[in-house]
Amino acid sequence: MSFCDTIWEEVAPLRQSILAHPFLAELADGTLSPEAFRHYIVQDSLYLAEYARVLAIAAARAPTAAGRMEFSDGAKVAVQVEEVLHQAFFAQFGVTADMARTAEATPECLGYTSYLASLAATRSYEELIAGILPCFWVYWEVGCAIKPRASSPNPYGAWIDTYADPSFGAATDRVRALVDEAAANGTPATRAAMKTAFCNATRYEWMFWDSAHRCAGWPI
Repeated sequence: MSFCDTIWEEVAPLRQSILAHPFLAELADGTLSPEAFRHYIVQDSLYLAEYARVLAIAAARAPTAAGRMEFSDGAKVAVQVEEVLHQAFFAQFGVTADMARTAEATPECLGYTSYLASLAATRSYEELIAGILPCFWVYWEVGCAIKPRASSPNPYGAWIDTYADPSFGAATDRVRALVDEAAANGTPATRAAMKTAFCNATRYEWMFWDSAHRCAGWPI
């Protein structure tokens, strides 16, 4: 198996915990509380702003033209999602411009973005893109798992459609190919570090949804 297929299988229990999480189950059947989704979408807006910066750094550090093109395009798409999808949800769920502007990142959001930023600043390109991949791959798996069983009409239908779209799956495949290429050219130590980055980022994906479901903020 490829490097990505191997680590994907190794995080299978975590992936199942994500797919079974009440936030996503309730989102699929349309019963997720507006408060929980509002919490999620505001935090995701803060996350995507930082994720776009990390993708831009990955593009700058990429050793190949394919990597530079893919990650620079990804940075642009992250900004577009924030501007188009999130703005529509802000209007739908009553998030004002002032609320969005003054929102503070939760510990989970700040932890995730700070972790990715630390990979970009202090670790190898290979580790960085391994840490970037779960945001693509986990969301693609979630979108594909939810869409066939989602209620209709569903207030969260646009979100589901975005991450179940074949174009998002194609982008995931391209990033996965870049990670596999980097792993194939790396040392055993590099691959071990890549696995750690991938696993940590996948853990943050679960934590992000869990904190949104609880509408959690800073404990003190």
